[in-house]
Amino acid sequence: MAAASVGIYLAWKRVVASNKQADAQLRQSELSRRDHVAELFNRAVGQLKDAKLEIRLGAILTLGQVCTDFRDLSGPVIQLLTTYLQQEKADYGEIDAPADIAEIIRIIALTSHNPSERTYE
Repeated sequence: MAAASVGIYLAWKRVVASNKQADAQLRQSELSRRDHVAELFNRAVGQLKDAKLEIRLGAILTLGQVCTDFRDLSGPVIQLLTTYLQQEKADYGEIDAPADIAEIIRIIALTSHNPSERTYE
């Protein structure tokens, strides 16, 4: 009887240790995720004022993907893109807005129309 009790106790201690290890791995994974997204965000922000359209467009598409993949971070991304649009005020008259501006408008529109079903494909 004593041997069975000791065995059960030791098994329980192993389960508790395994659970603690799994929790630590989850926390580490979340920190890695946040670091990765922060790096994507910072890199994209730096590219928004690039002279080349394709670099600006790539940055905008990256920010749109951050909205899709990390919905809890979509608020700051949309705020950034909205501020960018306000700073880039231009009257395009009869012509269409450039591709980068049009993509920002599309991302903001998708986010405001379907905040729970964002997709930027």
